[in-house]
Amino acid sequence: MLIEINPVNPQPRLIQQVVDLLLEGGVIAYPTDTFYGIGCDIMNKKAIQRIYQLKQRDPGKPFSFICSDLKHISDYAKVSNYAYKTMKRLLPGPYTFILEGSKKVPKMMLTRRKTAGIRVPDHPISIEIVKALGNPIISTSAATPDGEIFFNPSLLHDRYGKQLDLVIDGGPVPGKPSSVISLIDDTPLVIRAGLGEVGIFGE
Repeated sequence: MLIEINPVNPQPRLIQQVVDLLLEGGVIAYPTDTFYGIGCDIMNKKAIQRIYQLKQRDPGKPFSFICSDLKHISDYAKVSNYAYKTMKRLLPGPYTFILEGSKKVPKMMLTRRKTAGIRVPDHPISIEIVKALGNPIISTSAATPDGEIFFNPSLLHDRYGKQLDLVIDGGPVPGKPSSVISLIDDTPLVIRAGLGEVGIFGE
């Protein structure tokens, strides 16, 4: 199923339709401020396993996930004063921050070191979905295992077919990855330089 949602003012009725699907264990594709993402409710183990199969990804490599704002992040990660100030300055935006996960995060979403990658994208559709759902959603780029990335939602819909329950057409996206910054132990480390300013972290 392919549905069009306004990327500036997402229609609440359509957002609720997406949320209902996620609550039933659905897997969706949705726009962000970087790529189109593939995701599900992080509290639904079966849906997460479907995404691992779809991406042919090693289960030992957890996916990052999207929170709706800083307060929401603090439910799912241990946020120091330093991390809070840093993220407050840069979010919402094209960053993935690596933080120590809280007990609320399912174990399969954490690395062996109990860390998680967390995003708050600057895109109304993904933020409204997470707000309405109440839980974070997985964030992994809509790319095939051989590296083909999809920017066009209708092509994405055709490529994945029934492997996805819903594709949201939210218009064009930048098509570049987020910058990944570790804030573990209040020591910023640029793991990947993508969209967003990373020079502030000494790179």
